[in-house]
Amino acid sequence: MSDTFVQNESIETLIHRYKSTIYGVALSYTSNRADADDIFQEVFLIYYKVNPQFNDEEHRKAWLIRTINCSLRVVQSTYHKRVIPMDQNEMNEGSFQFRTKEENAVYLALQQLPEKYRTVLQLFYFADMSVESIGNALNLKVSTVKVQLMRGREMMKNK
Repeated sequence: MSDTFVQNESIETLIHRYKSTIYGVALSYTSNRADADDIFQEVFLIYYKVNPQFNDEEHRKAWLIRTINCSLRVVQSTYHKRVIPMDQNEMNEGSFQFRTKEENAVYLALQQLPEKYRTVLQLFYFADMSVESIGNALNLKVSTVKVQLMRGREMMKNK
């Protein structure tokens, strides 16, 4: 995260800064690259259209993550639930790979967790967000985030 907050940065700069966070969270929600790509594009399209104003960088990051939640409506629609994506087994078949076997194993284990645990773990460990920031972004109490992190870690240990 940058030390200075710039209100009117270019969309390209913001995409570059937040691409791994937004895509990672979208992928953790969907477990599907095509849907994660769609959500990623939707988030930054909404940002571009709305041109929201923020107090600081944490506020911007929380807004982007809340926008992911809004974009999930498409993924969770009745139509989407009835359609079987062609790449539904992409992780099992090896077409979607990280750099190391360990990263692949962690990702697969993370994908097996319930969404609420998967999301807070993703934001805490991969997006480097504080418990308070996660709570703000997901509209959860700090204590709820802490419990979900604790339970998610325990589930990951068991996997």
